[in-house]
Amino acid sequence: MADLRDYTSLRVGGPAKKFVEVGTESEIIAAIEAAGDSPVLIIGGGTNILVADSGFQGTVIRITNNSLQAEVDACSGATLTIGAGENWDDFVQTSIERGFAGLETLSGIPGTVGAAPIQNIGAYGHEVSEFITRVRTYDRVKKEVKTFTNLECEFTYRNSHFKSHPGRYVILDVQFNLRQGEMTMPITYSELAAALGISVGDKAPIAATRKTVLELRAKKGMLLNPADRDSWSAGSFFTNPIVSQEIAAKLPADAPRWPTTDGRVKTSAAWLIENSGVHKGDTHGGARVSTKHVLALTNAGNATAIDIAELAKSAQKSVYEKFGITLETEVNLVGVSL
Repeated sequence: MADLRDYTSLRVGGPAKKFVEVGTESEIIAAIEAAGDSPVLIIGGGTNILVADSGFQGTVIRITNNSLQAEVDACSGATLTIGAGENWDDFVQTSIERGFAGLETLSGIPGTVGAAPIQNIGAYGHEVSEFITRVRTYDRVKKEVKTFTNLECEFTYRNSHFKSHPGRYVILDVQFNLRQGEMTMPITYSELAAALGISVGDKAPIAATRKTVLELRAKKGMLLNPADRDSWSAGSFFTNPIVSQEIAAKLPADAPRWPTTDGRVKTSAAWLIENSGVHKGDTHGGARVSTKHVLALTNAGNATAIDIAELAKSAQKSVYEKFGITLETEVNLVGVSL
């Protein structure tokens, strides 16, 4: 019986009733069909998940397929089809080494390629949805392979059709379109521009941009390091809230505000947490707010899932009481509730 703490970046989680590793598309589908109507939990890198101490009373399927198909055209760039089990950052690094631009600001995000569209991962001004052309899935309801176009994926901020229909679709592979080139698109994120030594709106070499993004993430404790418990996290635990203009207007003047296309305003979860009385290094049992970044909740010393959940609830409560905003989790909760 597999202990899920051995397969998650938070290193918490109890046993799985059944645990299967699958490395090909046919194995993925066979494992899903063998599970029947029992609960199924799909994991890849285990980097965006908090599993209960009681474990998972169903079948856990760990996907490791990392197939690659590539079509490169001098004019249109590269169309790359990547297996769901491929390590995300390994894919980003390889694409840059081959001279393909676009994913450099998404460097260092932990997890697998298959998890990327579910969460519509993003960082430093870009989201993965900008580069995805299609997603192939296995539909557990209709028991057939279904392909989604970019539009059909219904991507929004940290959300997608797959996330909105939890448990139904298992991603098999993802197709990306990347342009050939040595320079980024204009850098729009001020922190990244400053670190690169350029002005907002300027371009930068893709290799230098990747290096700088990795350095920024490391300073925030957002790069997994087996030797550093301060990085034993699931990345950002909460998403940045998107609120009405009325709520945004009530925030202090120095609170970050980014207008969205639907007329609402996005603000910073990290700013709200820090200004609600939560501090870096705060602890609950074996769980700790990272000493580098308040959005990362870490396993500082034999933490349980309950420890981490209680620490998250404390941050949620502080922000709500101070600003009237309820933080939503970015981390997938399995058998755990806030």
